[in-house]
Amino acid sequence: MSHNLSLAQSNAFELARTLMVPVTLFKVDGAYGVMPSDELDDADVTVVHEYDPYQPGPAH
Repeated sequence: MSHNLSLAQSNAFELARTLMVPVTLFKVDGAYGVMPSDELDDADVTVVHEYDPYQPGPAH
């Protein structure tokens, strides 16, 4: 978990590219977290962005 959005975005992008799976950046209790999208299920979190390694585009 991180309180720095920029750091969390960079980590999410890199994790998606490393694992080659969609990764979700989420916020809960004032902190940001990252996990593979298929493991998030219906958790009580606020989704910030989903990173898809197969969709070209900028990291942020």
